[in-house]
Parts: sequence; C-alpha cells; structure tokens
Amino acid sequence: MTRPDLATLLADLRAEGELLEELLRPLPLADWDAPTPSDGWAIRHQVAHLAWTDQAVLSATEDPGSFAALRERFARDPDVVDRAAQEGAARPSAEILESWCHSRSRVLEALAAVPDGGRIPWIGTPLGAAMMASARIMETWAHGQDVRDALGLPSSDSPRLRHIAHLAVAARDYAFQQRHLPPPAEPFRVALTSGSGDVWTWGPPDAAQRVRGSGLDFALLATRRRHRQDCAVTAEGPDADAWLDIVQAYAGPPGLGREPRSEAG
Repeated sequence: MTRPDLATLLADLRAEGELLEELLRPLPLADWDAPTPSDGWAIRHQVAHLAWTDQAVLSATEDPGSFAALRERFARDPDVVDRAAQEGAARPSAEILESWCHSRSRVLEALAAVPDGGRIPWIGTPLGAAMMASARIMETWAHGQDVRDALGLPSSDSPRLRHIAHLAVAARDYAFQQRHLPPPAEPFRVALTSGSGDVWTWGPPDAAQRVRGSGLDFALLATRRRHRQDCAVTAEGPDADAWLDIVQAYAGPPGLGREPRSEAG
C-alpha cells in the first residue's frame, strides 16, 4: 500500500480532531462525567489524556532532553499516564477542551516543521513526522471511540482508518515482542475493506499467512477497543491467527483490552 505524504496525513489528523471536537463542544456538563469503557475514566479523562499526549509530542519535537526524562519515568512507572489523566481531568470541562484544541493545533505546526528525514523520539523507537501524524490519528480516533461508547454512539468509520491499520501492520513484530514472543518469520498478507468498499492491502499477495476483513473492525481490534470475538476479521495460518489475539497499533504495554460483547460460537 502506498503511504500518503505528510501533508495528507496532517490534513487527516486535523479532520479527526475536528470530528471529535464537534462531538464534545455541545456536550452538557453532566456528560463529561459519563463513564467510558476505560476503567475509572470518564469522558473528561479521555480528553485530558489527549491533551497530555499532545504535550508529550511537543516536548519530543521541541525539547528532546525533557522528553527523554519523561520516557524514563514512563519506563519505570507506566501509571504516570493515568495520573496525568486524573490531574488533567480535575479541571473544568471547558478548560480541558480548550487545552486539547490548543495542543493539537500546535502539534500540527510542529510536525509540519520537522525536516525531511527527521526523527522524533518516542516511547518506542523514534518516529518520522508521517508516522507520528499517523500515531496521533490513531490516538485521537481510539479515545474518540471511548467517548462514543460512553454516549452510546456508533463508531466513526472513515478512510482515515487506513492509517491506524498501517500502524498495526508496521508494529506486527513489536506486538509479539511486547509479550516476549518470537516474531513470525514469514510475511503476512493483510487485506481490509473500508466502509466505502475500497480494499487496503499490505504484504505479498501469495503469502501463506493472511488476514482479511473489515477495516473498521481491524482498527477497533488494533486499538483494543473491541474483543476479537466481536470483530469481522479473520486469519489464515497459525502465525496470523496468533497475531489477531495480540495486535496493537500503539507503543507501550498492550493493556487489558475489552471483554467480548457477543457469545462465542
């Protein structure tokens, strides 16, 4: 699959943020305290987390030394993320929203200014500006999904989900390594169908290990917002099958994921 250029990715990041902002801005104050599927997090925590991670991106692009200290703290104590969300969520909802809107605007400017070939330090390996933009799209959409779940709204399905799928495919070996498992030796063929009927593909067409299904469901699975049992995504081959149990599109610990919504069988 051909990767989009940075300008396209930044436009998609802007659009993903605006979509979530349109949902949040008219929310009654009481709804900001609605619980989301993330244990102990209401909608206000989800938005505070997005603002905090945007600040981390700005630190990585503008002050790598400061970010290195943050990364060391995260390595020692992953709960620093939850504490930051708790602290940020203590502010009034209007302040949380404006903080996030401001930080995501600055992130767009910072990523546009990264020189060609430049690398940005991050929790895992350093990322180019394009991959970081993809990661911000993933983060915005995933936490937006938590907000939608809290409000009983359907998932947002758009062509932007291909960026999330690409992250998950690129992080295939990382997902195995996070669980202290040897990465598969063979390449995978991944073919996902978007909501508009387009097919996104990665890997050689003749690969024995294959994954196919809904692009939306794969994004839900790769962000661990749905259990595999609830996703219309299938695998052929033992390695591909094992991957769907552990796939993740983000750096860091995989987390607990979600309980199945449907009965097996």
